[in-house]
Amino acid sequence: MRLAMTADLTHCGSLLDALPDPALLVGPDRRILLANPPARELFSAPLVGSSALSYIRQPEPAAALEKGLATLTDPSGAPCVVEARMIQTTPTRETILRVTVAPVVAPGGLAAVLVTLRDISQVEHAEEQRRDFVANVSHEMRSPLTVLAGFIETLKGPAKGDPVATANFLDIMEREAQRMSRLVSDLLSLSRVEAEERVRPRAQVSLSEVLRATLAALRPQIEEAGISVDFHDLPDAPAIPGDRDQLVQVFHNLVENAMKYGASGGRIEIEIERQEQSPGFPGPVMKVRIRDFGDGIDALHLPRLTERFYRVDGHRSRTMGGTGLGLAIVKHIINRHRGRLSIRSTRGEGSTFAVILPVA
Repeated sequence: MRLAMTADLTHCGSLLDALPDPALLVGPDRRILLANPPARELFSAPLVGSSALSYIRQPEPAAALEKGLATLTDPSGAPCVVEARMIQTTPTRETILRVTVAPVVAPGGLAAVLVTLRDISQVEHAEEQRRDFVANVSHEMRSPLTVLAGFIETLKGPAKGDPVATANFLDIMEREAQRMSRLVSDLLSLSRVEAEERVRPRAQVSLSEVLRATLAALRPQIEEAGISVDFHDLPDAPAIPGDRDQLVQVFHNLVENAMKYGASGGRIEIEIERQEQSPGFPGPVMKVRIRDFGDGIDALHLPRLTERFYRVDGHRSRTMGGTGLGLAIVKHIINRHRGRLSIRSTRGEGSTFAVILPVA
């Protein structure tokens, strides 16, 4: 009998080892009969011979295990597959696992339950991001819509026929409508950029020409703001593989940000530089630095600046027409170009945004 059981376990062990997810074979006495390599790696233990409840201790997955084991001793009950959610916390990370418990009968009549643990951390993280994104978009749209609805009601009621109030309200309504239009435009742009992020552009683009075109387009805003721009060009710089329109969008956003949030410094410096070596890149790169001399940004905000709708100063950003999506779009475009965005800032001294792009 023992030899037959050993043969059954050997056969089951071969099947478990073929599974990509962590898997345990648990007997009616709750002892672990078999564990595949991913399971041993997950729990950092040999497992076999130990009680399964020593490793599956949280109430929900433990109850699922007990329910699965109960079907082994209850001949009247139909076999069922039970699922539960388990969180495993280590000093370095938190992993969310979907635990599935299914009764199995091995050759020779060996009854046990198969426990598989699938890492769904990324799935849950993506779902959380989706919920946050929908909530943020709803919040961003609700404010201008509330303003428009309020002013329309006022113009139809108390302010009806008042030319001064009508002119003032229409100006505000126009600004709010433009804000919604910018938000929709940025959302569409972000969607397109994300859809193309894995497709690397192959056209050859001159960064010098891209920056000259960007500054030409922004010239009226620069002159209106009274800001001086020092552009250290590199006309003989090699072309890089890129999407010209997207790169114009990147530098348009970065220069516009420098104008909006660094205006107190009165000037912006832009420099193109070729570097033969840069950490993380196998060959030469082109580096574009955009520096302002404004108030700067606290260090605690820097890691989150490229998150969607993240704002250092929400009221100021909205007043200046920001949607909170500009740097998120910049990040995805640079990722598509296999580049890197670095941000350095010191309070009272200004900020430097550097875009690093591979030459080949």
